[in-house]
Amino acid sequence: MTDSNPTFGSDSPSEAPDPRRWLALGVIAVAQLMIILDASIVNIALPSAQKDLGISDADRQWVVTAYTLAFGGLLLLGGRIADYTGRKRTFIIGLIGFAGASALGGVASTAGLLYAARGLQGGFAALLAPAALSLISVTFTLPKERATAFGVFGAISGGGAAIGLILGGVLTEYASWRWCLGVNVPIALAAALGAARVVHESKAKGNTKYDIPGAVLVTVGLVSLVYGFTEAAKLKDPGKSTEVQGWTDPSTLTFLSIAVVLLVAFVMWEKRTSTPLLPLWVALDRNRGGSYLVFLFVGAGLFAMFLFMTFYFQITMGYTPLESGFAFMPFSLGVIGTAGFVSNLLPRIGPMPIMVPGLALTIVGMLMLTQLTEDTSYWGYVLPSLLLMSIGMAGVFITASSTALVGVGTHDAGVASALLNTSQQVGGSLGTALLNTLYAGAVTAYLGDHVGESPQTATGHAFVHGYHVAFFWGAMMLLVSLAVAAFLMNAKKEDVPSEAGMPA
Repeated sequence: MTDSNPTFGSDSPSEAPDPRRWLALGVIAVAQLMIILDASIVNIALPSAQKDLGISDADRQWVVTAYTLAFGGLLLLGGRIADYTGRKRTFIIGLIGFAGASALGGVASTAGLLYAARGLQGGFAALLAPAALSLISVTFTLPKERATAFGVFGAISGGGAAIGLILGGVLTEYASWRWCLGVNVPIALAAALGAARVVHESKAKGNTKYDIPGAVLVTVGLVSLVYGFTEAAKLKDPGKSTEVQGWTDPSTLTFLSIAVVLLVAFVMWEKRTSTPLLPLWVALDRNRGGSYLVFLFVGAGLFAMFLFMTFYFQITMGYTPLESGFAFMPFSLGVIGTAGFVSNLLPRIGPMPIMVPGLALTIVGMLMLTQLTEDTSYWGYVLPSLLLMSIGMAGVFITASSTALVGVGTHDAGVASALLNTSQQVGGSLGTALLNTLYAGAVTAYLGDHVGESPQTATGHAFVHGYHVAFFWGAMMLLVSLAVAAFLMNAKKEDVPSEAGMPA
């Protein structure tokens, strides 16, 4: 175990800055963009993939959650592998594996093979993401340069999801949904070649043992939790009834119970093992832990928003995949455009005066979506709600990143970085599964209460009602984030160096 209050910085802070550090940042940025957008690029393609492979409404969320769950569940182990094996080596292995998994998904002939490919993508992304963030932390040793590097990283993390939706629209409409996966292959291989030439190797010193039991407990526990949510959304008698199994179904309760047992066992194991996958001191600091909780609940609300807005645009509004992608463009531009302003403002006023209003704006934007109808004006209503959320999210992404790694030494840089990403990806997995279940239940209940309407009218109204329910509970998840930021976190501007958006 490392010291409980180490300093986060370079492996060798006395060395001169790497002369190729900006080229390295470019390579890392490309890889990070690919990771983030891949979590959303298939959203636009999902209606086409669902129809092509015969995927049910209850199971369609696995195309998203198989990726995010493997990503989030294995990130902690991926962070340790990056620290101990070498961050550059892990980064390159992750890129090559990601390319292979993407190629497999692009040629998938069954739903099961697509889920498996998405899970493999998530697993290799779990190597890439912590390696990328910790490479930045050890490559940029000057506080001002590190602030710039993390500003770039934060802008990509914030806007990458919406960029993926745009790219997904282009590929789906003019090529095939399969190219939403295949496009990663040349990008990942090119990034791997670039990393081999310009990225400097670094690794942690000291204890380098892996916590395999912890990795198994947390990963299987999270999979069981998401599967329990999925079971609740399944139809009791497919083809004969629209009634879902619900939360009291024996199958649902079994998987949820297994999840609780495994996740509690994970925490107990981490408290007693000498080489924890998750050193609990990393998460128990009120500002670091608060940042992780904020990312968890923001991921839960935001990932589901992208999913349901995609179906709203294409199914309810009749947009083409490309039109749907461009409909999300303002969100991407809002995050990227606001990120630079937030990075400059952060050292002057501190993180909390930015994070709390940012979350409030996001909640307002999400609640506005609960008023959507089948003929709502995009320019007059949908656009303002997306802009509010994007501006708010820029404030959250940059500030939460600045407080999530405070006081973490280089030995644990990878696992601390992984925990930040884990929070968002696990939140996205659980939020998508949970809100898809609530959506399915709401649609079923509406159809049962409106049997007198024509089937086409009732179905259209039921879908919109389901979106309202999903967006409302998504807003509630964001409200939990706001409560965490307002009442748990207490970081001041003195905690962020005046010349940096990230602690040195």
